[in-house]
Amino acid sequence: MIDLEGLTESIKEVALDAGHFINEKRKSFQKKSVQEKRSHDYVSYVDKESERLIVERLSSLLPEAGFIAEEGHGDFQNQDYCWLVDPLDGTTNFIHNQAPYCVSIALRDSKEIIIGVVYEMCRNELFWTYKESPAFCNGEVLHVSDVSDYDATFLEIGLPYDATKYKTTALALMDELYGNIGGIRIIGACAAELCYIACGRFEGRIEANLGPWDVAAGSLILQQAGGKVTDFSGGDDFYSGNELVASNGKMHEFMLKSIKNSTHKRNNL
Repeated sequence: MIDLEGLTESIKEVALDAGHFINEKRKSFQKKSVQEKRSHDYVSYVDKESERLIVERLSSLLPEAGFIAEEGHGDFQNQDYCWLVDPLDGTTNFIHNQAPYCVSIALRDSKEIIIGVVYEMCRNELFWTYKESPAFCNGEVLHVSDVSDYDATFLEIGLPYDATKYKTTALALMDELYGNIGGIRIIGACAAELCYIACGRFEGRIEANLGPWDVAAGSLILQQAGGKVTDFSGGDDFYSGNELVASNGKMHEFMLKSIKNSTHKRNNL
């Protein structure tokens, strides 16, 4: 039986060390070191070195666990445990020295995510939780906002790299929401944004075409803070990252309805 609390404490140290490494590299970072994985989707030696550091440390904590990590580590084959790692979520923000960007580490067993840790370096905020625990930020218990009025709702919209696939959906969704809610922001770091909902800064977030490493840790932190996470249909198929609707719970049905309306608009463009 894993000691979830003790293991979470160790993971927090890994996330902090990776974040401090990233912050040091940011001081001398040059854009010429950037590589393009696919159109407008970037990676640098900082992402890769951060992942190497994290994978090495996590492997010593739980040698039997596999990995699903954004920059190439992925030997998960029916192990009882699996790490889901984004070594630098918000790479484009990092490249342009624009907040936020973060380290995201989650552990799942054969059924569900059981630990989530996100370190957002720009604010020096460490978010964490584990199964049956409250969610925390720098030691303070988190809870989602109580906003239930769409006119006061502050939402985050994600724009995935595959514009060809998602552009009509994004435009229709923006048309559905813009001017009808309290405000919209596009921030560009999913794991951090899920934590921002968990601590009440936003009421929700919508995006598609993500990776499982983008959503794993933040979704657990948000759920343990009283929030809700589903796919676009309101179901549980969000762990893949293909469709993500995250909210404070009170605005969830409104967001699902907005997606349904925007889908209708998109199909009639």
